Amino acid sequence: MADAKREIERKYESDDGGLPDLTGVGPVAAVLDKGLVELDAVYYDTADERLAAANLTLRRRTGGSDAGWHLKLPLAPGVREEIRAPLSDTVPDEIAALVRSRVRDAELIPLVHLRSARDVRHLVDADGTLLAEASVDTVTAERLTGGRGAAQWTEIEVELADDGDPAFLDQVEKRLRKAGVRPSTSPSKLAHALEQTAGTRRKPPGPAQPVTAGDHVLAYLRAQRDAVVDLDPAVRRDTPDAVHRMRVATRRARSTLRTFRTVLDRAATDPVGAELKWLAGELGVDRDQEVLAERLTTALDALPPDLVSGPVRERLASWAGTRHRRAHAHLTGVLDSRRYLTLLDTLDTLLADPPLRKAAARKPDKVLSRAVHKDLAKLTALVEHALNAPPGEQRDLAVHEARKKAKRTRYAAEAATPALGARARALTASMKSLTTLLGDHQDSVMARRTLRELAATAHAAGESAFTYGVLYGKEEARAAAAEAELPGLWRRIAAGR
Repeated sequence: MADAKREIERKYESDDGGLPDLTGVGPVAAVLDKGLVELDAVYYDTADERLAAANLTLRRRTGGSDAGWHLKLPLAPGVREEIRAPLSDTVPDEIAALVRSRVRDAELIPLVHLRSARDVRHLVDADGTLLAEASVDTVTAERLTGGRGAAQWTEIEVELADDGDPAFLDQVEKRLRKAGVRPSTSPSKLAHALEQTAGTRRKPPGPAQPVTAGDHVLAYLRAQRDAVVDLDPAVRRDTPDAVHRMRVATRRARSTLRTFRTVLDRAATDPVGAELKWLAGELGVDRDQEVLAERLTTALDALPPDLVSGPVRERLASWAGTRHRRAHAHLTGVLDSRRYLTLLDTLDTLLADPPLRKAAARKPDKVLSRAVHKDLAKLTALVEHALNAPPGEQRDLAVHEARKKAKRTRYAAEAATPALGARARALTASMKSLTTLLGDHQDSVMARRTLRELAATAHAAGESAFTYGVLYGKEEARAAAAEAELPGLWRRIAAGR
């Protein structure tokens, strides 16, 4: 079974390869010699190095205290999540799943063999508590495919202890720099090996600076494709907010295809949009459950104790936990499905050979502005309809439709911001305020529906339904407050256009 560890480390180069004395750096009271460790690792990737291109590393390590399979996912500069699984002859299924959005149908093959002689030092404080591990690694790399080159180098690595303060690494770096040690130009040993050994594939150049309307639309669409692929491992691992962010990226991509139909041929993009709608819907099962559970739990926590009657908290927790487990298991199956992987391939193909129309070659100002204003005009009609709809189910439905169009308008403005500047930024901010208000209203509608179901279940079990009624009333009040606020907010938005 795989486990995870957050790794915060920095790598350095030195002409003499030595580690200066770090005693007295910040809280360091002593530097303990932990001896020499021999490490042996084979790094795996696709033949075209897809993992390396995304700064992911997958290795099978023997030797040392952490033998096994290691997958390192970048989180921020110098910060990676290391997923570990027991040693086996083939890539463990749980590790393979986390790279599936990048690997897809390609084969993971041995790419580089690294052998390291690691001279380890522990930096400890006056109480003997470990602050960081510093090591000098003498590395030998052998290319296994795409060339048969070899390389050797020495590097210094400083890894922060678990729960340590990252600011401590700044103090260590200051001492290292004074001793002539400099930060490494490579983010990992694998990256260094690929740079030094023969047969290394050059990293393809990034997209050019957007110039035409088509450039801007494709840049925004590319960012959403990248977000979906990047977030895939976090969604599988049930990382907080990952489903929400992946769903937003999916919706942004679909909205881009729908809004900018003068730029991209809808005959080619409509089928892609339909698949993006499907994926957003599948992501929504887990996300909507997550939002509801958080909303109801927060509302329950805010109630005075004398308004909580019966095992409401326990029933709510059981309902939320059961629904989440089912939804997440279903979503994992979706991410393993042929339909999802085909969608990713289709997005790649669309971006590599986009179905551009004549307007794509024009300057972006008029083309993008016209598309954004078209969405805004449709939103205006929907908001006016919601304001005039009778209270109840008709208004709830009208507000929900306006909310969906407001999101689309917001995403269109985001895509146009690099070209239109302040005007698009202002519209994006306005749409964010509007979608927040309309979203709170829709969440209230869904919360009341859930509370009715929970109350009926509690009543059938012989429990009091009183507290569910109290929460229901508060949700009615929140919806009414949103409806009362909408006319004024919309007038301000209209006045600012």
